[in-house]
Order: sequence, then structure tokens, then C-alpha cells
Amino acid sequence: MNQSSNVKLFHGSKSGINGKIMPISRELCDFGKGFYMGTEETQPKTLICNYQSATMYGLELDTRSLVIKDIPLNLDWAMFVAFNRGRLTKDLSPELFAKYESYKDGVDVFKGYIANDRMFVVLDRFFDGEITDIALVESLSALKLGIQYVAVTQKACDAITVLNERVLTAEEKKDLIKESAENRKLGVSLANEICKKYRREGKYFDELCK
Repeated sequence: MNQSSNVKLFHGSKSGINGKIMPISRELCDFGKGFYMGTEETQPKTLICNYQSATMYGLELDTRSLVIKDIPLNLDWAMFVAFNRGRLTKDLSPELFAKYESYKDGVDVFKGYIANDRMFVVLDRFFDGEITDIALVESLSALKLGIQYVAVTQKACDAITVLNERVLTAEEKKDLIKESAENRKLGVSLANEICKKYRREGKYFDELCK
């Protein structure tokens, strides 16, 4: 899908961006290796708040010449995250692995929801076989997830302009660490409620992979 406008986004870096922006995050992220940006400032802040030189960036992405693939918030999103995080392997399910590998064909940017602090807990329980797909999908609508844009090609990275940068203060980082811990606690609480309510409905991760 091609879009025709500039998008204002945020990026958090552990030690600041040095040199050219490139799609070189660690491999096992939500949408694979790329340069991650969010529509909300708080989410990237909580990811970098434990680092001494944590730096926030305001960015603009020119989408006019880019192919953007939108991942809707449903079970397909969760399985794509499982694929990118190495939980859905070729040995586990060759067909599903091939399906999600093909998602990358010709795509410059993935757009979709972030597995934030609260959702991270629920996703792990799904991957570990503790809750079913129905429980997972029910939880998606209960959590306020931000949107992320992930530049997976150098072409997409070259379309990013840095508008501003700011190193987080010690006080900010202290508050963010507390907020992140509270979000994870909420995620655990929600996962426990969902697990009880939907324990006999739907399929588990390993069943979906068969």
C-alpha cells in the first residue's frame, strides 16, 4: 500500500544515533530487523529509560515512494510477531513460516501495533501455551496499543528526517522505570483474568502451528 503524506514519529535510542539511519535493530523484534518508530512518545521512552545516554528523537517519514504493509490487530498480527521473535520456526510449521516470510517481499515499511509492556506479558503466555488464541484476541481489544512504523529497507531509512533530539534527564528516567514496571504488572493481572475466563475456548499456539 502506498501512502502520500509525511508522518510524524518518535524513536528512542540507548546511546544516540551515530551516522546514517539504517535498518539494523536486533533481529528478534516485533516486525523483524529494521529501524523502529512509534506514533506515541511514551512507548519508546520506556524502552530506553534504563540506559545512561538514552536519547529521544522526533522524526518525519516521507511515505510517498514507499511500499507500506499494514498488519491489522488480530491473530495474524500475533503470529507474525511470533515469526519475527523466533517462536514460530520452519521446523514447527513450514507452511506458516513460509506465509510470514513472504510478508517481507517488496515491503519498505511495516505498520502495525506495538507489543508494549502490557501486551508483552500476554503474548508470552500465548507462545508458552498458557492461553488460547481466543483469550489472546480478547486481550488485544482490552489493551491500548500504540502504532509503530518499522523501516525495513535502506530506501525507507533514507526517507526519514530527524526533526529534533533530546537526552532524557535522570528524573524522567526514574519516572519511566516506575511506569514500565506498573504496565507489566497490569499485563500480568490482565493475563490472569483472561486465562481464567477463556481457559477452555479456542486453540493453543502449538495447535495452530500443526
